[in-house]
Amino acid sequence: MYTFTIAEENTSLAWSAACRALDTPTNPRRDGFHTVVRIGDATAEDPQVRAHLDQVRQQYGYDPIETVANTIFPARLAAACSSPAELALRYRNMYPQLKRMHRRNRGGTYFGRVVAYPGEHGQVDQLSAMIDRIRTQAARTGPMSAAYEMDIAHPGDLDRDTETWSTPVHVAGKDNGYRGFPCLSHCSFQLERGQVLHAVAQYRSHYMVDRAYGNYLGLGRLLAYLAQQAQVLPGGLTVIAGHAQIEKHLTVIRPVIHNQLPIPA
Repeated sequence: MYTFTIAEENTSLAWSAACRALDTPTNPRRDGFHTVVRIGDATAEDPQVRAHLDQVRQQYGYDPIETVANTIFPARLAAACSSPAELALRYRNMYPQLKRMHRRNRGGTYFGRVVAYPGEHGQVDQLSAMIDRIRTQAARTGPMSAAYEMDIAHPGDLDRDTETWSTPVHVAGKDNGYRGFPCLSHCSFQLERGQVLHAVAQYRSHYMVDRAYGNYLGLGRLLAYLAQQAQVLPGGLTVIAGHAQIEKHLTVIRPVIHNQLPIPA
């Protein structure tokens, strides 16, 4: 089994390093299992890498990076809302339209699962509940460090590309004790000393060209928003992929991942 663990300061460096780790002569399939990518600040980017990758994506028909990131966290909508509750309500109201607008959204979006998780007794707003829990614990003496779970996948979801299912154990809106469609299965948040919020995201599979960069960015923005609303500091993001792969167009992204971009005039 081929695998890797990397740690970088921002999304651009992390994505590039992860792709380089897969793009080696000893790994002809350009894929890996149980890969780990740690990012110090996933909202930060290298403008040159981002611009070149956006250009390549447009040329080969991929969704813009912003579109991918918005499926996890709609940053512009959030900036226009006065509270997490308003953000959740507005997104839920527009959710049916979003699912009709884009073929890939027919089963929903990641952020849709965050604010409208299909719980046993109806839709669950995990966003507002998570912020309330983090804020409450951060204000206490001796806050709980690992009691903040956010489910994305549902037991009925099938990844048709890899023929794998997710089997969540935590039930959104029900498993609230402090102890004891989607390729993204689960997000877990850890509160360090009641002051810094870190995140771990678990993917069943990760397509490095199509989705990974935008996913890192969207997760970083979600983490930053949760931290801001809970009045704590944003920390690091760790992304674990059961199966990561450079699915196609390897040759066109090689100049990006190997730091061979043209020098700006």
